[in-house]
Amino acid sequence: MNIPVSHKHFLSFSRKLFLSVISLFLVFACCFIAYQYQREKEYKIDLLDSQLQDYNARLHEAIDTLPVTQKKLIEYITAHTLKDLRVTVIDLKGNVIYDSCQTDTHHLENHIDRPEIVKAIQTGKGFDVRRTSETTGIPYFYSATLFDEYVVRSALPYNVSLINNLKADSHYIWFTAIVTLLLVIIFYKFTKRLGTSIIQLREFAMRADRNEPIEMAMQSAFPHNELGEISQHIIQIYKRLHETKEALYIEREKLITHLQISHEGLGVFNKDKKEILVNNLFTQYSNLISDSNLETAEEVFTINELKQITDFINKAPKRPVSKEEKRMSITINKNGKTFIVECIIFQDMSFEISINDVTMEEEQIQLKRQLTQNIAHELKTPVSSIQGYLETIVSNDNIPREKINVFLERCYAQSNRLSRLLRDISVLTRMDEAANMIDMEKVDISVLVNNIVNEVSLELDEKQVTVVNSLKKEIQIRGNYSLLYSIFRNLMDNAIAYAGNNFQININCFREDESFYYFSFADTGVGVSPEHLNRLFERFYRVDKGRSRKLGGTGLGLAIVKNAVIIHGGNISAKNNQGGGLEFVFTLAKER
Repeated sequence: MNIPVSHKHFLSFSRKLFLSVISLFLVFACCFIAYQYQREKEYKIDLLDSQLQDYNARLHEAIDTLPVTQKKLIEYITAHTLKDLRVTVIDLKGNVIYDSCQTDTHHLENHIDRPEIVKAIQTGKGFDVRRTSETTGIPYFYSATLFDEYVVRSALPYNVSLINNLKADSHYIWFTAIVTLLLVIIFYKFTKRLGTSIIQLREFAMRADRNEPIEMAMQSAFPHNELGEISQHIIQIYKRLHETKEALYIEREKLITHLQISHEGLGVFNKDKKEILVNNLFTQYSNLISDSNLETAEEVFTINELKQITDFINKAPKRPVSKEEKRMSITINKNGKTFIVECIIFQDMSFEISINDVTMEEEQIQLKRQLTQNIAHELKTPVSSIQGYLETIVSNDNIPREKINVFLERCYAQSNRLSRLLRDISVLTRMDEAANMIDMEKVDISVLVNNIVNEVSLELDEKQVTVVNSLKKEIQIRGNYSLLYSIFRNLMDNAIAYAGNNFQININCFREDESFYYFSFADTGVGVSPEHLNRLFERFYRVDKGRSRKLGGTGLGLAIVKNAVIIHGGNISAKNNQGGGLEFVFTLAKER
């Protein structure tokens, strides 16, 4: 699973939180100040209007109690009026009855459409802020009150004094600003502490992501609050998970090692048939059962012989109905070998397929039982021939010189065969008894095979054999050069000797993983009957004994090949190709 790398931001989380909350708070504070300012202004306007309305009411009482004469009205207004106050009495038709600023009211316009008069007639009272008088040309604050037969209107000039009187008090603005500043400072300190905790927690997460050790100083650096407690719990959980992960990793390595050295092929797959873990023998046996080489482990489900196993997996319910594991086992006979294939479906719907070669134990038993007999028989044949020819020469004095020379040549040929036989037996013995003492070095298989092809070029031309070497360059293996040479040389000599004439040899490395190279050495010759495939690697075993001895073979070439492959950590098997010919499939470990 790839984890996304965190990008650096211009602002930290604490800064973003601070700016976001402070922005909202400042917007609220500005709205509150604007609202309060407007409300204060309206309050002062209402207060002034109330004062003027009170004056209008007292003037109305005076008009009702005094004899209503122009002179006495002027006297009352003069005695009780405010400074610069203008008083106007208007009848219900809008005609001005009296105006303190105008002695002659006949020329004054009708006031029925004045806003304060309209409001007063409709609701009983009304005011208008800062309207310029058409009579005096001075702006006034008007306040009108409706009585039974007239409207009394008082007005104050809209001068600097009145403006200052109506201006909202700014003290609350300064108070709000100071409180806002204090709250900003307090919240900044709070978010800074919160940001410090988050930065420490982020540093821990980054170290955990990089699988770095968690220092004790980091564990004690968190603040003593709820976030600090949560962080401490997270660190403890991480430490336990890290310890569990290390323990699981060790167990996993043990399991992988066990699978690789297991004597049966094991493959573990998830519910989607994707490879989880596959050992070398599983790949080896799968390719032996299959008619074509498998490049990936998932291709095992396309093998026709394993159709029952594939159907069993496909028919399994997608969700487990019980805690019991489901098992199935089948037996397959292919290429002279008998395999037992078993499938186990686990509770999480992953499954394991094991392939066991049950013919191996029988081969080993037969090999041990027949080895002594074969060695005695193989040694007896050349010794008997040499002895017979020499007895004939010794017991017959009249044998012509030419015939004696023929007998001696045959004795020499049999002694050479005996020498090669003893040499091959010695090689096998050394490989069996001192495999760990063989010197290892870096060997380039591609160069090695090219050298062998050049060495046998005359034999290839004589039998009209074409070699197709598909090995890529620089296939490096750490092994013993002589043994690796014997693998490919014996396979090449075996094909030239027994595959017939006019055929093709294909050498290929069809797969590579972390530990192994997978090779195929195939020919298109006459092939081998299936009953012989399982015994080709036995010591002294020959498909055609008479022909093999005639060609000078010791019967140990493929046995040497098998032992050399095993010494290099691999396995080898033989099978017949569909198009004819014999194919050897084997693996070689990259490091030994």
